[in-house]
Amino acid sequence: MNQDLTRGNPQTVLWRFCLPLFGSIIFQQLYNIADSLVAGKCIGENALAAVGNSYEITLIFIAFSFGCNIGCSVIVSRFFGAKDYSSLKTAVTTTLIASGVICALLMVGGFVFADGALRLIHTPLEILADSKLYLLIYILGLPFLFYYNIATGIFSALGDSKTPFYFLAVSSTANIFVDILFVKYFSMGVAGVAWATFLCQGISCILSLLFVYKRLKLVEVSDPYALFSWKVFRQISTIAIPSILQQSFISVGNIIIQSVINGFGAGVIAGYAAGVKLNNLVITSFTTIGNGISNYTSQNLGAGKTDRVKAGFKAGWKMIWLISVPFIFLYFFFGKYGIYFFLDEPSGDAISTGVTYLRILAPFYLVVSLKLVADGILRGAGAMQQFMITTFTDLILRVVLAIVFSKTVLGSTGIWCAWPIGWTIASGMSVYFTYKKVLNVSK
Repeated sequence: MNQDLTRGNPQTVLWRFCLPLFGSIIFQQLYNIADSLVAGKCIGENALAAVGNSYEITLIFIAFSFGCNIGCSVIVSRFFGAKDYSSLKTAVTTTLIASGVICALLMVGGFVFADGALRLIHTPLEILADSKLYLLIYILGLPFLFYYNIATGIFSALGDSKTPFYFLAVSSTANIFVDILFVKYFSMGVAGVAWATFLCQGISCILSLLFVYKRLKLVEVSDPYALFSWKVFRQISTIAIPSILQQSFISVGNIIIQSVINGFGAGVIAGYAAGVKLNNLVITSFTTIGNGISNYTSQNLGAGKTDRVKAGFKAGWKMIWLISVPFIFLYFFFGKYGIYFFLDEPSGDAISTGVTYLRILAPFYLVVSLKLVADGILRGAGAMQQFMITTFTDLILRVVLAIVFSKTVLGSTGIWCAWPIGWTIASGMSVYFTYKKVLNVSK
């Protein structure tokens, strides 16, 4: 059901809209968590390290799909808020065509450079073959990743956050069972983990696109609409390209950090692989809520209701802080059990690394969550320059400090200490820009 986010109490509207998004991303993360869980439990520590090692490279592909998602979603939201349904449909078809071209280019590049990329980040020889195998199968499923993300972006732009939740709940749950089937009973190893994700994500992608087609057929237009528009493409690109660059550079930064981590051995790699899955569950959830706030901001700006944006910002950070508290408590005090969740017989290095990583990062979820809400406002308002400045500040600080701290007596622990510093400084900048560039204008 399409939902107009320009009416009703902002706090109530955001809760109703963003909670299904939060649930959706929890299930989305189950794809990656299930892969690591089954690899670690049913195959071994090296398999978990291989999946975690490949994951850092897959984040580059996710960055492009995320950019297409948010670019389409923000512009479609704006047209939906303005009741310009012809342009809305043009924005959807333009995104589908452009994303297909981008996806094809990424697949070619991925197949050609997969081995070189894994060697570039100093992947240990004992996990190189499995890392490459997992990565190549993942690349094969890129069309499903791209078009599924675009479909969810369209639903969100129309104010419908429940339909993607239903798809993800079913497909991610199915992925867990197929993972176990392929690995434990068919003895397919790391390849079974990758093929399970390929199969389940493919089915959810096709079904999502069918539902998008049916939903858009119900949206009546008075004038014919173009299948592709360079003007609309430029509008989408204005949002999508900075988002792609943001996520891509973050991914490159994570790859650099991964290469530093790889120098500490397979035990540290496995512990980080488990810890980062749990951390990404939180950060990606916050990011998705931020995306929902972008849709809310864009719809209201499209409708000329700028006064609702400030109320939405306050409601957004209250909501995300309430969600932060349980994760902080669980990760800080019970993070050890989360690491054991991924490994049957973890080494001492794996447990120590995972627990230390979570205890250092968890208290700062209150800080980074505020940044991601502010980022949602900036994206929705089209303030992409400020959005990029804060992102690169965070990234550069984390990468440089991780390299520097890792060479001190802190060792691998120094790498994790870089995260809170980058988050804190960038969060302050994001909030400042939000008030200066968006909220002050919305008085």
